Amino acid sequence: MIRKIRLLIILAIVALPTFSQTGSFRFTRAQDIAEPKISDQLTPATSVNIQGFAGEKFDASYRNRILAQDVQRLVEPFTTKDEHHCWQGEFWGKWFTSAVLAYRYNPTPELEEKLKHAVYALMETQTPEGYIGNYAPERRLQAWDIWGRKYCLLGLIAYYDMSNDQKVLDAAKKQADFLIGELEEKNASIVKMGNHRGMAASSVLEPMCQLYARTGNRKYLDFAEEIVRQWETADGPQLISKASTPVGQRFPKPDSPNWYGWDQGQKAYEMMSCYEGLLELYRLTGNESYREAAEQTWQSIQDTEINIAGSGSAMEAWFSGKELQTAPIAHYQETCVTVTWLKFNQQMLRLTGEAKYADEIERTFYNALLGSMRPDGADWAKYTPLHGQRLEGSEQCGMGLNCCNASGPRGLFTMPATVTMSSPKGLFVNFYMEGSYTLETPAGREVTLHQKTDYPRTGLIEIELDLRKEEEMEISLRVPAWCSGSTLRAGGTTITNATPGEYFTIDRKWKKGDKIEIEFEMEGRIHTMHSQPSFVAITRGPIVLARDERLNGPALEAVLTPAVNDNATIDLTLMDREDDGFWMTFSARFIPESYKEGGTEPVESELCDYASAGNSDSGAPFFKVWLPQLINPRK
Repeated sequence: MIRKIRLLIILAIVALPTFSQTGSFRFTRAQDIAEPKISDQLTPATSVNIQGFAGEKFDASYRNRILAQDVQRLVEPFTTKDEHHCWQGEFWGKWFTSAVLAYRYNPTPELEEKLKHAVYALMETQTPEGYIGNYAPERRLQAWDIWGRKYCLLGLIAYYDMSNDQKVLDAAKKQADFLIGELEEKNASIVKMGNHRGMAASSVLEPMCQLYARTGNRKYLDFAEEIVRQWETADGPQLISKASTPVGQRFPKPDSPNWYGWDQGQKAYEMMSCYEGLLELYRLTGNESYREAAEQTWQSIQDTEINIAGSGSAMEAWFSGKELQTAPIAHYQETCVTVTWLKFNQQMLRLTGEAKYADEIERTFYNALLGSMRPDGADWAKYTPLHGQRLEGSEQCGMGLNCCNASGPRGLFTMPATVTMSSPKGLFVNFYMEGSYTLETPAGREVTLHQKTDYPRTGLIEIELDLRKEEEMEISLRVPAWCSGSTLRAGGTTITNATPGEYFTIDRKWKKGDKIEIEFEMEGRIHTMHSQPSFVAITRGPIVLARDERLNGPALEAVLTPAVNDNATIDLTLMDREDDGFWMTFSARFIPESYKEGGTEPVESELCDYASAGNSDSGAPFFKVWLPQLINPRK
């Protein structure tokens, strides 16, 4: 829901800040040929320059992960074509789609050259019949073969969108044609191919929909519809008919030896990848059952799986884990799952313009995603627990990296285009990040929003408009769901306590130099999980806080109870510890366990943001988010 206020006040003219050209992108893509039946409510900004803390993270990943990748090593498996069961085929596509997003953000000649080399090196491995993959002929269509082909298609299409290079689109079409023909020739059902009830293989739905949009060739749309039809067969993952079933309970849990095999119908990453494709198909067809299935599944994931840091899954599968998040969990919160949950929410946000999806993106980005990224951006954790250590994942498939090293930047570099977006009626400010954002107004004019803020260290945001010609339109500002109080100021008018979890819309005639000021209250909120024992966690704004053994205070294993104030919140004092490798550090008061009848005085203990907790370029400090509480037999 969006609350509107019409302002007829001339806003103050202010000086606009100056920004460097580092870290800016221009969003362009090849024109679709097939018109969608359903249009997105929100479209990306056309040019973005992000600074501050988030900008530093983008720059670190750009330098130390994207540009540092040995492209030839990613291409090598496609030249040998001798694989029987591994998933080397995904690594080129994951890195490549990340690199295209990074190039849109910061289009340097160095990365442009690297991308061109990577795409043409891959195309040189294409067989005369069209196959681009790493599998031996006798094993094609099995295991992870189609999954790898999917990632090649996604990369080829992404490069075509960036460059309009027809040779690359032709290679993508040839790859897709060969897959369709091969399945028909062998009378093979795609949901019986590969792993996880066919979800890995049938997630090729997404690039097939993209190919139809860019070529208008009906066979790609027909194949996409055939995939969805097969989903609903007895052998399929039944992603539509089981949409109202909790995602962790859709199929019997497989035996341990088959955990990662075909019987696993709860595999989180692959499941969400299929729903991303289903939303693309919804746009093309307007079939409401597709959207309803995606929305129901999103709600199920949010209700039963997503933890306080914005991710979930164990051993890479859904397991009704939200209620278990205080316990030690095996292989918890895979980064591939974190990235795909982020992307699933971005699909829903641009399709609907609903604030709940932006709330989830913000929580996931600042906590689970950044928490999986090493401070220098060169590596990404495969699993990120809520207590324990952040440890390096193992190499996979002899590729020098693993799936999460490749996936992390895919989530990171989706963010720039979604901070601010355009709608048919005006502009949406989804996230608050220091920088400048150029968008298109309803009248087709260029407007730049300059955000001046250190959010979420504080809740202060200043937005200034650079608009060549006055125009009446809406500007919708997200009021985060966690916000207990807010103040919005525009040209002498003050609006207080806008509804949390909604967009607050200002509808008026805007001109160059207009300014909006926002202040969100940033309280230390206490969250309780009732179990035996009970646990508490602390958040401030969108940030989850944690104890870290490097910080001052009682030992990490000490039982501490937050010392609440009159508002049932905890007072947090922001400290300056950035030189020690922490983004945000706070001092707070806790009640320690007492062995006296009369209790004891509070003690000071430090907390840091979850992304910094246990996250170091050297060593692996212990940390914890959920704090166990004493069992009291009187309660």
